[in-house]
Amino acid sequence: MNFAEAADGVELAWTSEGEGEPMLLIAGQATSMDGWGPTAELLSRYYRVIRFDHRGIGHSGRGDAERYTTRRLANDAAAVLSAAGAESAHVYGHSMGGRIGQWLAIDEPQRVRTLILAATSGGSMPDSAAEPDKAALDALDALVSGDLARLEPLFFDSEWVRNNPEATHTFFNSRASAWAKARHFRASREHDAWSELGAITAPTLILHGTEDRLTPLPNALLLRGHIARSVLVRVPGAGHGLHLDHPGTVEWIRQFIARRSG
Repeated sequence: MNFAEAADGVELAWTSEGEGEPMLLIAGQATSMDGWGPTAELLSRYYRVIRFDHRGIGHSGRGDAERYTTRRLANDAAAVLSAAGAESAHVYGHSMGGRIGQWLAIDEPQRVRTLILAATSGGSMPDSAAEPDKAALDALDALVSGDLARLEPLFFDSEWVRNNPEATHTFFNSRASAWAKARHFRASREHDAWSELGAITAPTLILHGTEDRLTPLPNALLLRGHIARSVLVRVPGAGHGLHLDHPGTVEWIRQFIARRSG
């Protein structure tokens, strides 16, 4: 394990595996780099996969409360890239990680070769169809209590959960204090990049499950409309955790990157 130093001196834990063009994986809120599990292993067969723990999560330091915004967390991601010796990378963000990836592509476009956004949004919208339903919002309380029975159906296919108990447990059980989790939730909830998404120039692939109740599909449609020349792939039957339980998305990512690189 390695450590990068953030702008405020906080240490950010990161790892690297595989060879080839660098790919930075940005996890969702209150989720450690280990939560990428089998997806990171698959991607590392084709890319140099760089993962890190957000501040307040896993092996990274906590830092000050005001640093917990998606835009400042993008500064952390850039610090990890620098520590890893990667001037630029393909950037793959899930959920809050996708929100962070948006700011990285907006503020430091030279660092983002391609942008992959999974199960994410540009921020809150007045259209109620883009907001989580009440049952999904109630289930988010289980993230604090660790009630996996309420969480698993929102994220993963039941068969995948049965076949991947270790990956499921790791995803939902990142080491984090209630203080850090609360600030991650607030950072994700207060994210608002809609007015600046037009500045993204990196080729962008949007992956979104048709059954995502935490970030409903209309969010992906709005993202596609705001990011020029972006490509949207609807993943049939997938929920919020499609980056793990739908490994076919790895091949779609490879094809997208190959076409844009060519």
